[in-house]
Amino acid sequence: MTRATQTARSPSTPRIRDAEATKLRILEAAKKEFAQNGLEGARVDAIALEAQANKRMIYHYFESKENLFKVIIEQAYLDIRSEEARLKLETLPPKEAITEFVRFTWEYYLKNPEFITLVNNENLNKARHIKNSSTLREVSKKFVARIQAILDQGAQEGTFRSGLDAAQVNITIASIGYYYLTNSYTGSVIFNRDFLSKKALQERLAFNIDTILRLLCA
Repeated sequence: MTRATQTARSPSTPRIRDAEATKLRILEAAKKEFAQNGLEGARVDAIALEAQANKRMIYHYFESKENLFKVIIEQAYLDIRSEEARLKLETLPPKEAITEFVRFTWEYYLKNPEFITLVNNENLNKARHIKNSSTLREVSKKFVARIQAILDQGAQEGTFRSGLDAAQVNITIASIGYYYLTNSYTGSVIFNRDFLSKKALQERLAFNIDTILRLLCA
């Protein structure tokens, strides 16, 4: 490479890095704003301020607030699937694998509360932002197949009942944690206990694991 070529190319590298950094800041700010206020209540001005960018850059990269939300909600699902893929459940005996999966799901919700509020908002929008996502469908299909393989192995070994449907099992695992956390404030009043105390959260995780294993075991 000649000195002239190096000189010509070098200025573009910082610009590329700056652009990527700006996009990442916008995405982080947008996730926070959408999680707090939903699609309708979110303000592009607030996203721009938090991201230390301007509205023109947001529209340049993402075209519209609607499209920005679409990127955020799709990434939210891909993030949890990516974390699930790192669990290496296939290396564990089926009962331990499912126990680990239940624990992971519960802890992910606690560590990523914005995931729950983003999903709630997308359901209010009748899933119109993710329904045509081929990427999300493919990733979810692979994930369900992994859980199905674990259930089938457990059935072959006599640990689990036969004929279990991985999609139904996953829905149940997700829902027993999801419902508890989305209703934690009202539940604390109705049942006269602090749903979010450390003791209550530990007890709920133990209950979730026991419930799922009782459902699956032969």
